[in-house]
Amino acid sequence: MEDNLSNIQILHKMKLSASSLCLPSILLLAASSTAQVHYFPNGSPWNQQANTGPDAVVPGWYYNLGITGLRIELVENAPKTMVVRYVFPGSPADGKIAVGESIVGVSGASFIEAHENGYGESVFGARGPVGEFAVALEAAQSTAGGGNLSVRVDAGGAVRDEVLVIGQEYGAFSPTFPENCPKSELILQELLDFLVVEQKPNGSWGNPVNDLYANLALLAAGEGLQHDLALKNGLAFLASTTSTTDSSSLPNWKYMTAAIVLSEYYLLTGEAWVLPELTEVRDFLMAGQYTMHSQVDPNAQVTHPGTFPDDYLDSHGGWGHNPGFEGYGPIGMLTGQGALALSLMKRCGLEISREHHDFAYAFLARGTGQNGYVWYKDVVAGPTNWADQGRTSASALANRLAPYPQTRYRRRAFHHLAMIQQHPESFPDTHGSPQLGMGLAAAASSFKAQCFRSLMDANRWWFALAQCGDKTYYYQPNRDNAMYGSDSRVSASAVTAFMFSIPRGSLVISGRL
Repeated sequence: MEDNLSNIQILHKMKLSASSLCLPSILLLAASSTAQVHYFPNGSPWNQQANTGPDAVVPGWYYNLGITGLRIELVENAPKTMVVRYVFPGSPADGKIAVGESIVGVSGASFIEAHENGYGESVFGARGPVGEFAVALEAAQSTAGGGNLSVRVDAGGAVRDEVLVIGQEYGAFSPTFPENCPKSELILQELLDFLVVEQKPNGSWGNPVNDLYANLALLAAGEGLQHDLALKNGLAFLASTTSTTDSSSLPNWKYMTAAIVLSEYYLLTGEAWVLPELTEVRDFLMAGQYTMHSQVDPNAQVTHPGTFPDDYLDSHGGWGHNPGFEGYGPIGMLTGQGALALSLMKRCGLEISREHHDFAYAFLARGTGQNGYVWYKDVVAGPTNWADQGRTSASALANRLAPYPQTRYRRRAFHHLAMIQQHPESFPDTHGSPQLGMGLAAAASSFKAQCFRSLMDANRWWFALAQCGDKTYYYQPNRDNAMYGSDSRVSASAVTAFMFSIPRGSLVISGRL
């Protein structure tokens, strides 16, 4: 521990004692883990904007630098700098750092490593100025930091150090965060309150991923009358918008959410009204699972000729965006959720076809590489690929909670968990919906303490920097650069609240076996 502290002192020239800074080794991990965002010559993702919500005032999708109030862009020709693109009024940085200036260091020293750009395993994580800033931000909030963050600013060649008064209301994350961590607990309470306010009149939070994590966080936390009412409204929305038939667009995402949330609620409360609702969800999912060639939409041969199934096993047993086979057919993320949903519903006492359940497990097995990584469909990637942990995590959960005695399910689960533990860097970068993958990865890894610790430690920078000064969390740009918009505070806040509720052990998917 002393060696790690010395490294941090060298890195940032901080004169902090090991007794007053409670997390030196984890801070070092945050700095040395490998944040580069995948940006393009056409301006993406920086030129994407939110139409409404608290980020509508920001002229683009930029990195949030924690509670400082700063939003920054990474640029190719200055890889050891962060260009300031927005400063929130009334924030610690307001009046001290201006738009257009560059941040070139922290804590009295210039940044050491250059950031990188691109999508792939070599650049995942937070190497460079973003990671180094996260270390300094946490240290400044610690007991020894005094609540002051020194930021080195370059204004057209004139370099100065500005001290931002960020305070110590939150402190720093504990070495075991989010467990036994006052900062995590305070953030969790703030995020739950925010979710109550942001719930729509119909009981939803805007989409199936938000509904999944907002409901699960409220259920796991079990805090207060307002939170309970929001949960009841969320459950009512899921129950009222699901049935045995559904002609809406991309319904499988909604039904996966309903199956998981309603099952967890029933397993925690035993309320009888849930079972008929779950039965409808089960019947819809079972009817929509692709198991027969007659379920193939003939138009798929025209619209997606390269993915049209060419034999019986191709995509067999999986779920896609819609029932049966349309477009490019069943995918790993939805099939992992489907296998998990059937496992949870069987725990609730519903009858589940073992044959069809194993069809889903077989799909996931066909898509699992020799290293435990789950690819997009039911074929394997390269033997050493690991870029996206969301699908791997969904499969890990489904196999870990399989309601059958055979050992093969748990073997597969821990094969997946070993992969996640070995490569936690892509945690915020899951394809399609990073928030969905983040929550699944945190839940799955909670079944193996070392895996959970590896995931949290390697991504401590994300938890430090995604926090905003208005008691919300922010969806940071990433390598997939998908789904940024007006609800980005809701989506990031919901998944963070869920992850910070995991230590309570309230839910089956996060360890309550």
